[in-house]
Amino acid sequence: MSSLETSRRGFLTGVGALGAAAALGGCATATTSGSSAQQGGAVTLQSDLSSPLAEKAMQALIAAYSKQSKYTVNLNTVAATTYQPLLPTYLTSANPPDIYTWYAGSDANHYAARGLLLDVSSVWNSSAMNKYPAALKSLSTDAAGQQIFVPTDYYWWGVFYRKSQFAKWGLSAPTTWAEFLQVCQTIKSKGVIPIGLGAGTGTAWVASAWFDYLDIRLNGAQYHRDLLAGKHSFTDPQVADVFTAWKQVLPYFDPNGTAVTWQEASNQLIQGQSGMLLTGTFFADAVPAGSLDDLDFFKFPVIDPSVPDAEEAPTDGLFASSRTHNADAVMDFMTWMTTPAAQNLWTATSSGTVIPANPLAKSPATPLVEKGKAMLAAASELTQFFNRDSTDALQNTANTALIDFIQNPGKLNSILATWQSQAEQVWKSA
Repeated sequence: MSSLETSRRGFLTGVGALGAAAALGGCATATTSGSSAQQGGAVTLQSDLSSPLAEKAMQALIAAYSKQSKYTVNLNTVAATTYQPLLPTYLTSANPPDIYTWYAGSDANHYAARGLLLDVSSVWNSSAMNKYPAALKSLSTDAAGQQIFVPTDYYWWGVFYRKSQFAKWGLSAPTTWAEFLQVCQTIKSKGVIPIGLGAGTGTAWVASAWFDYLDIRLNGAQYHRDLLAGKHSFTDPQVADVFTAWKQVLPYFDPNGTAVTWQEASNQLIQGQSGMLLTGTFFADAVPAGSLDDLDFFKFPVIDPSVPDAEEAPTDGLFASSRTHNADAVMDFMTWMTTPAAQNLWTATSSGTVIPANPLAKSPATPLVEKGKAMLAAASELTQFFNRDSTDALQNTANTALIDFIQNPGKLNSILATWQSQAEQVWKSA
């Protein structure tokens, strides 16, 4: 774990303002959220973990917490396809939910800078978090120096495939871009779609994984982060190079990839209708238990050997509304979620393809997880994901640009110009 944590980066500093709370400097504490913080009562946990296994795991966590706590937490699960666009509405509503499943990094900091997130620094001072690595604390700290996020687990992205299918086709996992293209051609010759996508309505964001990986493989992680921070332009030649490489593999994509969701794309992979899928391990929550043993992955292929390998390793967890009506209950639940017992229960009940944030918790001892941990530990740097390294608002510009490119690759120059224009508006309003 140590080599992984020392390579994990801090997050980009988000800026923005909304009302008096932002004027006072970032997220509100329990005492600044007004008298409502003293009202007590049950709190709501708003969750986007809507796949059957993930929702079952969350229900088990709530049940276990309830047995040992005086507080009541009500789980409200929202379909993952609608959660992200609704999150700003939840946070700014008159009566917002109290706790949210979401992401560490720049995106969380963006909401904190608008005064929408609760200061949970006291959770970080609890004994349960004594062993948490400093890098995760940095990833959970806003520009004002307050902790506004509690990590529970992290995971990796990779190109997943079915071992039985590759064996039938006589294929081995590629390591270089040239080998990857040859694998695509072989799968296509078998009458199977080489690459699934799943960037349909509500899940267009999955296309960003291709942009992220192509960019960090060609231009490096630092260029990628700087690009998302507005220090470079989407019309740069380096960005055009990303799409030049993408065009090489685009003919192997599912022609209906922008019409199906990632859940449907996952099913296509499991059913043998596609050969490979670039995805995070969250997709395994939708995979039948009997099919997990047939899954394997390889790291995104090397394109330029001179560029150090970086990997996407998004960190998940919880943040809370600054206007919660029961901050004590929120803090108690979030503290409990950092314990090895809670995180062990999560990995045991879910698909078991995530890595607990608490080093004292037990990672699932499966070949898949061990391989994922090893890949992340060997990476020169770790990124989060497009919106986590930027904001949800910039993610929306990427959704538009990348889907347009996949459908109309010949319009690349105008697509990039439009993307840059939209991104400038996001950066100006941040």
